[in-house]
Amino acid sequence: MTTMKDVAKLAGVSVATVSRVLNNDPRVSSGLRYRVLEAVEELNYRRDRIARSLRVQISQIVGLIISDIRNPFFTSVVRGVEDVAYESGFTLLLCNSDEDPDKERLYIDIMLAERVAGVIISPTAEKDNYSSVLLKAGVPVVAIDRRMRDLEVDTVVVRNVEGAYQAVGHLISLGHRRIGFIGGPSQTTTGRERLEGYEKALIEYGIELDRRLIKIGDFKLHSGYQMTCELLEMDHPPTAVFTCNNLTTLGALNCIHEKGLSIPGDIAIVGFDDMPWATSLHPPLTAVTQPTYEMGCTAADLLLQRIADKDRETVEINLEPILTIRNSCGTGERSLRETLKR
Repeated sequence: MTTMKDVAKLAGVSVATVSRVLNNDPRVSSGLRYRVLEAVEELNYRRDRIARSLRVQISQIVGLIISDIRNPFFTSVVRGVEDVAYESGFTLLLCNSDEDPDKERLYIDIMLAERVAGVIISPTAEKDNYSSVLLKAGVPVVAIDRRMRDLEVDTVVVRNVEGAYQAVGHLISLGHRRIGFIGGPSQTTTGRERLEGYEKALIEYGIELDRRLIKIGDFKLHSGYQMTCELLEMDHPPTAVFTCNNLTTLGALNCIHEKGLSIPGDIAIVGFDDMPWATSLHPPLTAVTQPTYEMGCTAADLLLQRIADKDRETVEINLEPILTIRNSCGTGERSLRETLKR
């Protein structure tokens, strides 16, 4: 029979450390916790007893780890999660990773220490994700906004490729050929898929893909500002830009206004993510609208279902984005076919 001593030997730690990990002691470091749970998994050490113990001690708290609390996108997402959790008798523990994997690991450890019933997470990376520690401890996990590779978890995302394709296709329909792209980290599915949608639109409609027009940042305001300035300072700058989230859009607008350029007269702009104040801009912003509140509600529903039935098959739900056309790209839209005849 496998003993705690066997687990300790395989993990290279003391028996006391194994005991602390199995009892979710918050004093155990992330690295040690991961090694012990790996050894427990490999040796299949009393897993049924551990799972029962965790279920008995579980609180009525669900965790939510978002990637950037300053991003307005998450306001409605958090509200959706909270509303569903509250109606079901759960309270919400909200954490902000700030796109930092180390902070993400810390908050996952806190979730374990608090014995949360489950966790919804917008991960900082698609793979090599520390969320596996939650799963090994028997804590249900739902990924929101971004996928996690190699982990069997319920997932709620928006069709990013489709949304980006719609945005760039709209610019093409208005006659634009040099379209700048301001994106996010390629280790996230949102960053990679929105770039894929941009490239798909250009290639499909016979427009040469110029890599100099593609700028990859960190989904934050400063990089949106900096990369837009780089694009506008080119010898042949783009006539339009596609920004891939709320904060990069804000940064792009700051740069454009700082340079005294008019929208859409000097440059057109379309963003991925709509904002409550988008209609208050001059001109109002054309944007890919995501069903953010629905996304939060759906993720919370999936988490509660998973808490009730940990053995059901995992699902991925893809929500539809909508291109909300205003005036930041101009007017007088033509069909793609008419535009491409020129």
